[in-house]
Amino acid sequence: MSMLELGYWSFPVLLLLIFLRAPIGLAMMICGLGGLYFAMGGPNMFLSKLKSETYSTFSSYSLSIIPMFLLMGQFATLSGMSSALFKAAESWLGHRKGGVAMAAVGACAGFGAICGSSLATAATMGRVALPELRRYGYSGGFSTATLAAGGTLGILIPPSVILVIYAILTEQNIAKLFLAAFVPGLLAALGYVITISLYVRVFPAAAGTREPVTYPERVRALIDVWPVLLVFALVVGGIYVGWFTPTEGAAVGAAGTGLIALVSGNLGWRVFMEAIIHTAMSTAMIFFIVLGAGFYNSFLALSQVPQELSSWVVGQGFSPWTVLTLILVFYLVFGCLMDSLSMILLTIPIFFPVVSAMDYGMSPEHMAIWFGILVLIVVEVGLITPPVGMNLFIINAMDRQTAMKDTYKAVIWFVSSDIIRVAILVLFPAITLFLLPD
Repeated sequence: MSMLELGYWSFPVLLLLIFLRAPIGLAMMICGLGGLYFAMGGPNMFLSKLKSETYSTFSSYSLSIIPMFLLMGQFATLSGMSSALFKAAESWLGHRKGGVAMAAVGACAGFGAICGSSLATAATMGRVALPELRRYGYSGGFSTATLAAGGTLGILIPPSVILVIYAILTEQNIAKLFLAAFVPGLLAALGYVITISLYVRVFPAAAGTREPVTYPERVRALIDVWPVLLVFALVVGGIYVGWFTPTEGAAVGAAGTGLIALVSGNLGWRVFMEAIIHTAMSTAMIFFIVLGAGFYNSFLALSQVPQELSSWVVGQGFSPWTVLTLILVFYLVFGCLMDSLSMILLTIPIFFPVVSAMDYGMSPEHMAIWFGILVLIVVEVGLITPPVGMNLFIINAMDRQTAMKDTYKAVIWFVSSDIIRVAILVLFPAITLFLLPD
């Protein structure tokens, strides 16, 4: 069997392992190591690769940004920032029809700016906003769907752990990717607010009403979110103006949120250790997937599968836009079955060379950044797409009274909003790229 054939056969084996419920990191590691063993013809080169790949992966300075952003999210949760964000948004929007749901989306966007994880954003804001939604008469399915969709803003509003992984895989500038994600992230939040407004007009019984609060109370609630604005401005602004690198910015953000949590009185020794342990567990999970993907991608590179696939697609004469559409549809479908990090690590080494070989009328750097934002969005949609959207299960686990089918029915409205947004960003790349320096 040739190297190329060995590479092609690895795909069905990988899918079989995934469907047998093997962890995605372990499945990629088995396929990668097995392929390298057969490709290198013996244990000596195989063991050498096992040592070098493990060292090069975990000694990467770029990966140190991940635990820092995860720790920043842990401290932000413990310091009460999520509650302050929701109260501020609720005080300004809560009296409108569907306003408490809109406030939940706004709070998710604000929390995503200091968290970087979709699942953490959904879980944290679910604990804060779900009781309020039920208190004011919002239906169970509408409430859980809103929070699941709002949670996806955690990986789209910078900083984003998934964007960091994409930048490492494609060797792109992390700061430019964060900048490019800013406007699409705001569009996502705006699209969800519009969706809520339409939903409560079609289904008036799905949302209750809330008394408006006075303007002095609104101003006080707004003042309470200054820590969020300070951390976001310090981290993201500092990265953009060149005060520090993204990795240094993540460390500054973690230290800043930790200090705020300490000053607020919420960071005792037990809570501090809990944050460290949760960060370590999340980091270990991500790094194990990254290591498995590293072995598998090394094997694919050795077998020349990505290069051959790219040459084949170009040779077929497909339109660049047709290829892009097919890739995005693939992500939408498989996003129902796999988590976002695994999707990125598994597919980007295959799809990125294919897209790079196409002419989209822009520079290679701009194309890579634009494609990265599109992939991030469609992977994010997979988190709320039935039947296996992970955010749906996280939020539904917090509200046992709501049937999953009710959440499915309501979340389709938010998925439709996401698909419209993807179409707009595909048709008008300048929306993503206009903030980037020339």
